[in-house]
Amino acid sequence: MFDWLRKWYTHKFSDPQVVTLFLMLLLGFLGIYWLSGMLAPVLVAIAFAYLLEWPVSRLCRLGISRALSTSAIVMGFMGVLTLALMWVMPLAWYQGRTLLRDLPQIIELGRTYLLELPELFPGMVSEEQILLMMHNVDERVMAFGKDMLSMSVASIVDLVALLIYLVLVPVMVFFMLKDKAQLSAGFVQFLPNERKLISQVWHEMNVQIMNYIRGKVLEILIVGTVSYVVFSLFGLNYALLLGVLVGFSVLIPYIGAAVVTLPVAVVGIFQFGFTAELGYLMLAYGIIQALDGNVLVPLLFSEVVDLNPVYIIIAVLFFGGLFGFWGIFFAIPLASLVKATVNAWSTRVYPAEPSEATQPSEQV
Repeated sequence: MFDWLRKWYTHKFSDPQVVTLFLMLLLGFLGIYWLSGMLAPVLVAIAFAYLLEWPVSRLCRLGISRALSTSAIVMGFMGVLTLALMWVMPLAWYQGRTLLRDLPQIIELGRTYLLELPELFPGMVSEEQILLMMHNVDERVMAFGKDMLSMSVASIVDLVALLIYLVLVPVMVFFMLKDKAQLSAGFVQFLPNERKLISQVWHEMNVQIMNYIRGKVLEILIVGTVSYVVFSLFGLNYALLLGVLVGFSVLIPYIGAAVVTLPVAVVGIFQFGFTAELGYLMLAYGIIQALDGNVLVPLLFSEVVDLNPVYIIIAVLFFGGLFGFWGIFFAIPLASLVKATVNAWSTRVYPAEPSEATQPSEQV
C-alpha cells in the first residue's frame, strides 16, 4: 500500500511545474477562504471587470485608446445599472412589503387546504400530521420574523458597507480595465520562470471565466425579463418581485429553479386557487425553465459548461459551503478549473504514447 502511494507521489509530483501549480491553487483557495470577507469588494470588482472587458477590447480594436474606452464603458454601464435599479428596486421593495403584509392570509389559506387533505386522502394523511406540520410552519415564520427584525437593526451597518461598495467597486473596475497589462505583468513577476503548465491552465480559465460571467448576466436578464412579462400577462401579484427571484435563481444551477418554484406556486394558489388559470400559469413557468435549461444555457455556455450535472451540483454545494455566495456564483468556473488542472496535470505526467505509424520499424 505504502509502496503504491510512494510511486503515485513520485509520478505526480516529480515535475517542479506541477508542484508550483498545486501550491498556487492551494494558497489561492486558502487565501480566499480566510479573507473572503475582506476581499469581497475586490471579488465584485473582478466580476464586473471580466464582464466589461469584452466591450472595452472591442473599442480598443477600433483605434480608441484603452483609457478612453474604459472610461466610456464604465460610465455607460454604471449609468444603465443606476437607471435600472432606480426603476426595479422601489417597485420590488413595495411588492415585497405587500407580500409580507399578505403573508398571514396566505398561511391561513394554506391551513385551509391542508386541513382538507385527511378527507381527500383518508388513511394516508392524518389530522395529527397536518397539525404538527402547521405548528412547524408557525415556528419557521416566527424565526423568519426575528431574522427580519435583526436585519433591520443591522441595516445601518449594511448601509455603510453599501456606500463603500458604491465608491470602491467602480474605481477598482476602472483601474483593473485601464491598467490590465500592467497588473498582469506585475502578477507574472511573482511566478517562477518555468510556468508553461500554469500558463496553459490560466489561459484556458481566463477565457472560460469571461464567457461564463457574460453569459450568466445575460441569462439572468433574459430569464428575469421573460418571467416578469409572463407573470404580468397572467395578472399575477408581485410579478416583478417573482420575476427578479426567477432571474437570480439561475445563479444556482438546477437547485435554484427548484427552490424558486415554491413562491411562484404559492402566490398562484393564493390568487387563483386550484383552477385552470393556475395550471396555465405553472405550464408557462415550466416552459420558461425548460427553454432556459435546454436552449438558452447550451447557447450561452456551449464553450464553458462541459460538465456532468452531477458534478455541477456537487461543485455548487462544495464551493458554496466554502465561499458562500461567490462560491455559488463561480461554482462552474471553479469546477472547470479543477477539470482543466487535472487534464493538464495528466497530460504533463503521462504524455501520449507514439502510434504504430511512427514506430521505427514502420518508417523503414
